[in-house]
Amino acid sequence: MSKKGSPRPDFSVRFIGRSRPVSELLELVARVARSESTVLITGESGTGKERIARILHEESPRARAPFVPVNCGAIPEGLMESELFGHEKGAFTGASNGRAGRFEVAEGGTIFFDEIGELAVTLQVKLLRVLQEKVYEKVGGIKPRTANVRVLAATHRNLEEMVRSGGFREDLYYRLAVIPVEIPPLRKRPEDIPLLIDFFIRRWQEEGRGDPVTLSPAAMNALTLYEWPGNVRELENVMERLLVLSGGEKVDISDLPEKICRQGTPLLPPEAEPEIMETEARNSSPEPFSAGAERMVVPMGGDLLGKDFNLASFLGDLERSLLLQALERASGNRSKAAEILGINRTTLIEKIRRFRIS
Repeated sequence: MSKKGSPRPDFSVRFIGRSRPVSELLELVARVARSESTVLITGESGTGKERIARILHEESPRARAPFVPVNCGAIPEGLMESELFGHEKGAFTGASNGRAGRFEVAEGGTIFFDEIGELAVTLQVKLLRVLQEKVYEKVGGIKPRTANVRVLAATHRNLEEMVRSGGFREDLYYRLAVIPVEIPPLRKRPEDIPLLIDFFIRRWQEEGRGDPVTLSPAAMNALTLYEWPGNVRELENVMERLLVLSGGEKVDISDLPEKICRQGTPLLPPEAEPEIMETEARNSSPEPFSAGAERMVVPMGGDLLGKDFNLASFLGDLERSLLLQALERASGNRSKAAEILGINRTTLIEKIRRFRIS
């Protein structure tokens, strides 16, 4: 969005999602793409930081010039300076020819430092000089070269904490974080999970890699409830596994990895189980909480496997019931309710939002 009121570019294919967090993210990306400002992209592993960096480049005036990624965690420290700035012939043993560095290759375009938090402190000084003065020298050279590039950086680490501990230069941090862009984790946009699943299935089919799968409502519900610590990358890997092993078939909840099914089940500590059974034996209609105790009691009597039994729906109803009980026990205090349930407060808030608990 280069001017106020102009339409936002359509990123729907390049970054899948219609949730509010994604809409806000893409609005920000559209707004800053055409600037020359340095952007620091943060987010957990697997959220799509390089994809956002590529969108920033493709929507910028530099789009026709190269986009050059640098994985700071994959290049040994001893080679990084030559990799970034190039070297002259004879600069070191084995340098029989001169070589262009990433900055030279990216001339007129964008250089993207992925996992910038892994960059050695000695090289942070050299990068800071490029950002401040727009010049650099090749290894073994003395002639200054102009760096006509836009710098983007990304990390899953907390650079502010690294600055406090001495692992990252404060001046470089502020040079990089002119415009911070944070990518939301997948667990904060669960409504986008079916869209991503559909995208992976269609891409698989379009690439001619095999027959698609059909997900049962229970399987889709379980995939949506799972919190995806590996984010979109983990979801993509799970879908590829299902497509390889179950192509052309219907996937039910029993076909999913155990960890995905297990997360949808509200777990109680093992020591609670005897107490629950004893409570049920004493009372056919137990209270949600045992008197004076912090532990919840889950009624489990009766024949659960009726004609229309649905495991995903049952687990969803049970989880919602436990959330309501915990909130009631905590008199609406979400921090206390999260403590009772043994989960983080942010996780509780997401679950309250997912189950539309007022």
